[in-house]
Amino acid sequence: MVAPSLKLQDLIEEIRGAKTQAQEREVIQKECAHIRASFREGDPLHRHRQLAKLLYVHMLGYPAHFGQMECLKLIASPRFTDKRVGYLGAMLLLDERQDAHLLVTNSIKNDLSQGIQPVQGLALCTLSTMGSAEMCQDLATEVEKLLLQPSPYVRKKAILTAVHIIRKVPELSNIFLPSCAQLLHERHHGVLLGTITLITELCERSPAALRHFRKVVPQLVQKLRTLVTTGYSTEHSISGVSDPFLQVQILRLLRILGRNHEESSEAMNDLLAQVATNTDTSRNAGNAVLFETVLTIMDIHSAAGLRVLAINILGRFLLNSDKNIRYVALMSLLRLVQSDHNAVQRHRPTVVDCLQETDASLSRRALELSLALVNSSNVRAMTRELQAFLESCPSDLRADCASGILLAAERFAPTKRWHMDTILHVLTTAGTYVRDDAVANLTQLIAGAQELHAYSVRRLYSALAEDISQQPLVQVAAWCIGEYGDLLLEGNCEDTEPLQVRAALGVHWGGTHQRRQDWLRGHYLCPCLKVEEEEVLALLERVLQSHMSLPATRGYALTALMKLSTRLRGDNNRIRQVVSIYGSCLDVELQQRAVEYNALFRKYDHMRAAILEKMPLVERGGPQVDEEAKESKAAPKLSEAAPVPAEPQASKLLDLLNLLDGPSEDARHPPPLDPSPGGALVQLLDLPCAPPPPAPIPNLKVFEREGVQLNLSFIRPPGTPALLLITVTVTNSSGGDVTHFICQAAVPKSFQLQLQAPSGDTVPAQGGLPITQLFRILNPNKTPLRLKLRLTYNHFGQPVQEIFEVNNLPVETWQ
Repeated sequence: MVAPSLKLQDLIEEIRGAKTQAQEREVIQKECAHIRASFREGDPLHRHRQLAKLLYVHMLGYPAHFGQMECLKLIASPRFTDKRVGYLGAMLLLDERQDAHLLVTNSIKNDLSQGIQPVQGLALCTLSTMGSAEMCQDLATEVEKLLLQPSPYVRKKAILTAVHIIRKVPELSNIFLPSCAQLLHERHHGVLLGTITLITELCERSPAALRHFRKVVPQLVQKLRTLVTTGYSTEHSISGVSDPFLQVQILRLLRILGRNHEESSEAMNDLLAQVATNTDTSRNAGNAVLFETVLTIMDIHSAAGLRVLAINILGRFLLNSDKNIRYVALMSLLRLVQSDHNAVQRHRPTVVDCLQETDASLSRRALELSLALVNSSNVRAMTRELQAFLESCPSDLRADCASGILLAAERFAPTKRWHMDTILHVLTTAGTYVRDDAVANLTQLIAGAQELHAYSVRRLYSALAEDISQQPLVQVAAWCIGEYGDLLLEGNCEDTEPLQVRAALGVHWGGTHQRRQDWLRGHYLCPCLKVEEEEVLALLERVLQSHMSLPATRGYALTALMKLSTRLRGDNNRIRQVVSIYGSCLDVELQQRAVEYNALFRKYDHMRAAILEKMPLVERGGPQVDEEAKESKAAPKLSEAAPVPAEPQASKLLDLLNLLDGPSEDARHPPPLDPSPGGALVQLLDLPCAPPPPAPIPNLKVFEREGVQLNLSFIRPPGTPALLLITVTVTNSSGGDVTHFICQAAVPKSFQLQLQAPSGDTVPAQGGLPITQLFRILNPNKTPLRLKLRLTYNHFGQPVQEIFEVNNLPVETWQ
């Protein structure tokens, strides 16, 4: 005999009592067989019970598609109990992918016109859940009639259904405009909240609706003022805040209406100040209202004092014990730091304290904001804080922190000495987490600071003697020892930090003279002990023999040993032996280098001194502001009158050959001239010649989808040829707004990329105000540029994510 069908409660108990997955599947399969048999028999009295059990099975993840037609039969039934289960089944089992969903249209239309409130509520809920564009077009007029029904229950559901219809078919927006104007006079909180949501959706979808509803800004302001001061009713009060949900929704609508409109913004300025000062911040509901108030103030044309008040509210959020509120404050301040830098700067100590947060997401946002707050006036203090954070930060943040410090030092370094100390500290602290171009940048900086060569080589030698495991540090130290090893052996130390640096550092200069000298020697003065030749050679040999050294690091050390053969006064037999050993190295690059150096010793020893002389000074990508240069303004005039010292014969030969390729890289020579046909002749005659302005770089369209277009425009500042400024412009010619737009970029490791905050995250439909964002890319090696972009946004209610690579940038962007 076949077991009888179970009731819904018995089925739930039996499924929950199953001890294994197999037992659960067995119970469900038996019951689904009974449900199918009942459907075939067409029992109208128990159909809703069988469908209720099937819906429970569907909620557990088992197939229930065979109950779709039964939903339609129950919806068409005159009994309310059948309609309730039928509409619930339609919402769960039907969607736009099934053609059967269109069969529900007539039943919904009939139920909407019956006048029975519970049935109308069921039909409206179903339409707003699974209604397709075709259903919305057919039933929009029926929903519009229900917007002005006397029952608040029906009006509230009709308003939410209208929101769904507008999202599906934006062309139907106009039929709801007259009803919204009347609904704004409602005093029922639920109806009013739905009306504000509907108006917000209309304004986001239609520019005509946006212009239409700007007339009701005074009415919205009055409603919000009533909520803030007196409140509609105590039953809607949450933690002492009168209906925070309605307040938040009105603030969002005011933000949309006041954006790019001076008159509307002026009408709501006083109200926003009142909300910002009178809202209770001891509860989460009050914080939610305050946050929406801040966003509204920053999006409209608000007064300067009101914007400062909004940023101060975010500063108080940073002191909140709730981590979520602190995270929201950091993200908001990061968006505002470009437009209101001075106001955000007042909360710098609080932001720096957030670096010590145990939560990884909070410390990452605090790091991004701290790096954005660095400028020329606070670079010393902020760098000290960031260096302290670098020593204890998690490994996943160390690379970002190191790159940020190096970039800030590159842009705002007050002196070359300070810049060099900062990079050295990052190299010794971050180790292998620093970017690959940090080595090239530091060697370029050391080579250009001739007055700091002795200081640099001693600092690097001391750091290398303490630790040879940090590969970037070892590479820079090996290069510097090879170039300026003779200064390392002299043993004198005359370069010290200027006196104004002490005051800038805020050091207390109390105590004895010996105590001050000890502090300076430990922090700023390089060790003045004389170094022996054997110690230098032994240290480089340790680097060559260390298992931690990379092949590139060994190449630096081997080249340093070879250059020391012309810098040291002693016998070079030890260097020859080391070089000859690596002539049979397994690494091809290192082997080739050693073989060539051996050939220099054996066959071309008379040319070795000229070939291995010091590298010429490299012209930097941007001007470096130096305090010592500011103090000695008369120095350039004296140097012009002074005779040029004699140079080695090989150096003159190299300078002569450089006339064919371009100007000499020596910093004492005039700036490079335009490589025109007569340029070489002009340089030979030493005549002044102003280079012509560079040709404009053409714009580039890199993305287009459904009316959303992304264009890139390029600018290379004349004074900084290694810097490229890319302006990203996002336009929208479609009929739907683009919201929550985020553009992220990545470049190869040889580049430095800084993303500025975008002008917004919403692009209005039909050619509205575009979004712009600035990329700053530093290309010291002038290699071909490649960009990888990731775009995420919402369009027509659907999330969109695109990842693509841009490798067709104009040649002018990197050459």
